[in-house]
Amino acid sequence: MITLHALHYSRATRVLWLLADLGEPCHRVDYQRTENFRAPEALSRVHPLGKSPVIEDGNRILAESATILRYLVAKYGDETHTPPRGTPEFWQHEELLDYVESSFAEVVLQAILPAFRDKPVPAQAQAALDAHLNFIARAIGTGPLLFGDKAMLADIQMSYIIALLARFDLLADHPKVAAYWAALRAQPGYIAATEAAGPMAPPG
Repeated sequence: MITLHALHYSRATRVLWLLADLGEPCHRVDYQRTENFRAPEALSRVHPLGKSPVIEDGNRILAESATILRYLVAKYGDETHTPPRGTPEFWQHEELLDYVESSFAEVVLQAILPAFRDKPVPAQAQAALDAHLNFIARAIGTGPLLFGDKAMLADIQMSYIIALLARFDLLADHPKVAAYWAALRAQPGYIAATEAAGPMAPPG
């Protein structure tokens, strides 16, 4: 059985979502954040960078959400969480799956850090965020999710960052992305994961 090291209010909920979709159990080890909202030292004993999520599968230890999601669909032989291989949609999906953390997350961080301190988002950070949210709105297309009405890995990967933006009311000017967030929250795997481990984003 997979062991999931899960930090509270973290990207680990993505892994729980996929496992719920796959009908696969896991042994979950939970970690509470410190008073400064940091990961506790205990996670550094699991992974040198103190990251979450981390999974253990036998002697294999993996971090990084996108890698873990890809690993799990390969391990369990799932082909329902990506478009068919060899199609243009497949490669669009792979781009979006990697885009979330390689490009989007840093832009979001520049916006939510001031919001986290009850300060306005700087104009430059807001402009960058708006450009990315417009890009995501185009990717959603006719929706309700990125590739129709069933969550793909890219949707699961996107969910945590969108949850943070929603938490700080940063989707108000992007109704298509706000509707996307509502569609994500209606997915059975999201519901199961958050019922098991709590919300993705910290409460207000």
